[in-house]
Amino acid sequence: MHSRPSGPWPLRLSTLALAALAAGSATFWALKWSVPAPWQSSAAPVASSTAPTDTPAIARLLGAGAAEAGLAASAPESLSSRFKLTGVVADRAHRGYAVIAVDGQSAQPFGVGSLVAQGLVLQSVSARSAVLGASRKGPAAVTLELPPLDKPLDKP
Repeated sequence: MHSRPSGPWPLRLSTLALAALAAGSATFWALKWSVPAPWQSSAAPVASSTAPTDTPAIARLLGAGAAEAGLAASAPESLSSRFKLTGVVADRAHRGYAVIAVDGQSAQPFGVGSLVAQGLVLQSVSARSAVLGASRKGPAAVTLELPPLDKPLDKP
């Protein structure tokens, strides 16, 4: 006995369904890998509604002499000593991430707009620096620079 095949259509339709499933899966994974995952920081950015304080100007207004004003001006230097920039990932729009060690602790990545320390937000990043300030759009309080690159050794 010879049984009659049901025709080519079931084979064609199952092949089409399998090809559609493979194309859908490939598209899903391509889109998933092409979009960077949002950075999950443990600290939420805090917007400050007050303007940053110009300490030397207030000291002069209250009658401080040059010595007292000079002490007030050294505050940003002590502020910058709390932070160490160890890495930067930046684009041309000054967005990205900076790896910063705060108060001698281990370095952590911070996205632009993230709260780095009490009252300081990462404002922007560039190729070898990061800028911290009281708010995202306010004036810069501290600019952190990466250490200079070592010169390459000459090959003998």
